[in-house]
Amino acid sequence: MPSLLIVYHSKTGGTRQMVEAATEAAGSEEVELTVKQAAQAGPDDLLKADAYLFATPENLAAIAGMMKDFYDRSYYPVLGKIEGRPYAQMVCAGTDGENAARQTARIAKGWRLKPVAEPLIVCTNADSREKILAQKMIPKADLDRCAELGQTLAAGLAMGVF
Repeated sequence: MPSLLIVYHSKTGGTRQMVEAATEAAGSEEVELTVKQAAQAGPDDLLKADAYLFATPENLAAIAGMMKDFYDRSYYPVLGKIEGRPYAQMVCAGTDGENAARQTARIAKGWRLKPVAEPLIVCTNADSREKILAQKMIPKADLDRCAELGQTLAAGLAMGVF
C-alpha cells in the first residue's frame, strides 16, 4: 500500500487546520497516511513514505524555524534516496507566502522530488503584531482547497499516477 507523509508545524493553529482538512480528505483504505509535527519527524519517516505533503507557516518571510529544523536534520541522511517521489506543499501566510513556498521548493528540488501541484498559499491577512500572534481561523473556502490537495495527492498515489 502506498504511503503519504504529512509533515507540518503550527503555532497559532492556521497550518494545523489546513493539515486537518488535507488529512481528512486524504484518508482512504488505499493509502497509508502518516501525519507528524516537524519536531517529531525525521529521515526515517521520509524514507518510509512514497509521497509527501509539507505544511508550514510563513514567519518573517521564511519557512517556520521548526520546519527548517526538520529539513536540516533530514536533508543529508535522505539525499539520493528519495529522488522522484511526489510532493506538494501548503503555506499559511500573513500577507504573502511566496518566499516560504520558494524555500520548500528549493529543498525539494535538491532532493529531486517531483512537484505534483502548485504551492497552496493561504493568506490570513495578519499584518499587525496582534493579528500575527492571534489564533487563526482558516475560512471554509481555503480549507476546501486544502482538502482538495490532500485528496488529489492520495488519489494520485493510490492510482499510481505519481
